[in-house]
Amino acid sequence: MNGIPTQILFRDAALLDPEAGRLHARRSVLCRDGVVAAVGGPELGAPDARVVNLRGRTLMPGLIDAHVHVNAFSADIATIEESSPAYVTARASRLLRDMLQRGFTTVRDVAGADYGIAAAVDEGWLEGPQIVQGGKALSQTGGHGDHRPRGRNSHDPCHCMPTLSRVCDGVDQVRAAARDEIRRGARHLKLMVSGGVASPTDRIESVQFSRDEIRAAVEEAEAAQIYVTGHAYTAAAVTRALESGVRCIEHGNLMDERSIELLVRRDAFYVPTLATYSALAERGRESGLPEESYRKLAAVLEGGLRALELAHRAGATIVYGTDLLGAMQDAQLSEFSLRTQVQPAAAVLRAATTTAARLLGQQGRLGVIAPGARADMLVVDGDPLEDVAVLTRPESCLLMVVQGGRVVRELPSLAESC
Repeated sequence: MNGIPTQILFRDAALLDPEAGRLHARRSVLCRDGVVAAVGGPELGAPDARVVNLRGRTLMPGLIDAHVHVNAFSADIATIEESSPAYVTARASRLLRDMLQRGFTTVRDVAGADYGIAAAVDEGWLEGPQIVQGGKALSQTGGHGDHRPRGRNSHDPCHCMPTLSRVCDGVDQVRAAARDEIRRGARHLKLMVSGGVASPTDRIESVQFSRDEIRAAVEEAEAAQIYVTGHAYTAAAVTRALESGVRCIEHGNLMDERSIELLVRRDAFYVPTLATYSALAERGRESGLPEESYRKLAAVLEGGLRALELAHRAGATIVYGTDLLGAMQDAQLSEFSLRTQVQPAAAVLRAATTTAARLLGQQGRLGVIAPGARADMLVVDGDPLEDVAVLTRPESCLLMVVQGGRVVRELPSLAESC
């Protein structure tokens, strides 16, 4: 059942077009050698293909989560960074497998994953979503990526340690760190430009890295034809990052109308992560979040939904992301329900497919079901445009996951109809 057939033909599908926000009835899709070979009507055939009769069920692109930390097996970041790399990889393998089983066929890791774990998935040694990795995030001393307790002075920058970030100060160090992450295969760079919940020594409202430091990283990214994304909560941090050339903002819970206007004017991407605050509020302590970090949560918890609503109304380019840590990663699909409190389902579906693909520079290849696209797709029992909550019930509604033309999940109820 989980082999790699040369061809799969899906018949009688309700084909979801995320960009148009509509379903196309009675469609057939032929996958060959890992890509979509053809899309047509009932007449489409392939004598040697495995035929899956969907009987009107929804066929949609695989999901993309653009803000994950695949190495984050605990909400206590310091515990991760002090662990054996082998142990971290073993824990990550379970997290990756579970992501794929939820329907996420591609993820963007924005601190921690490196070329090695991405290659292990690509080559089939680990089962999980395709990983678009940015290596270690860059943090100033005492910034959001500096997880040393106050009493420790040394910071080990060794890449063999499973740290999520590296500390660099001043233009020269930032430039050198950016170049080194690019050398190691980073497909984007991440800068910590404000304080955060999980870091032990900064305040949420702090603004981090000077404009010159940010511009140095942006220059190096642009020279390598990649981009910089910025961890930022406040309007001041978002504004400084965007004015310095950052192309994507993570979180943004405390943005105001002026910073959102700049976000839109600069045609930057915005990745809210509502799921992590909801999960931290409910389960943070039991998942290892230190008490000091738990106290900082209130500052951003209430602002996330308001920032998303303002950004949506302003026409910002919004991408799906979750930022969940440890055992809380099982709430990865809850982002759909949270966002639909202020956005229509079609907008949230675009955020997790076509818009996310644009952020990754993979438009036309990911997030769509069209000839030439990678054969990443889901079979769903229900219409996500009418009820996006069907995506949050994978145990009953996610009937099949196909990644690169390979069936990696198939419920018996679908197999019986083939």
